[in-house]
Amino acid sequence: MDRQPTLEGERVLLRPLREEDWEALFAIASDPAVWEQHPMHDRWREDVFRAFFDDAMAQGGALAVIDKTKDAIIGSTRFQAYDEADGGSVEIGWTFIAPRYWGRGLNPEMKRLMLEHAFESVARVDFRVGETNYRSRIALENIGAERSRRTELAQYQGRRVLHIVYEITAESFATGPLVSDGSDDETNDEVGES
Repeated sequence: MDRQPTLEGERVLLRPLREEDWEALFAIASDPAVWEQHPMHDRWREDVFRAFFDDAMAQGGALAVIDKTKDAIIGSTRFQAYDEADGGSVEIGWTFIAPRYWGRGLNPEMKRLMLEHAFESVARVDFRVGETNYRSRIALENIGAERSRRTELAQYQGRRVLHIVYEITAESFATGPLVSDGSDDETNDEVGES
């Protein structure tokens, strides 16, 4: 699976993340509102975001999200954890977009593009989201993701963080809300899975 494709929708362009995207992305990420429900709530700090950005560059699969009307970076997202076993799976997540774009239907558009691309190679897409990140959980449910029985427990700053795993299968995607007119539903925006 190509984890760093260029994908183009009506309003957004997703392209491989580049080192020169740092300044524009940090300008967005430095707003604490972006991370307020995220388990790593201090990702607005430059040193914490630098580690996040460097990890994205090292892992591959990271994409810049571009507003086509302004030709400007408005966030990023990733394809992570690709696994060929059992028909294949990949994680979509690590997503954040600038707050001024929340509620405008851009997240469903980017997720539709990413899911269409992923389902050319895999049978299932996973999304990890912090247990208390209700904005992201609701947005995932709005795009047709179903909560699985899988969870992951991590540590951050000395406290336990529970991630819930949602999933969309190729079959459920084919009949889900992103295939219908619901792809422009303005209630579907989320930030900060993972």
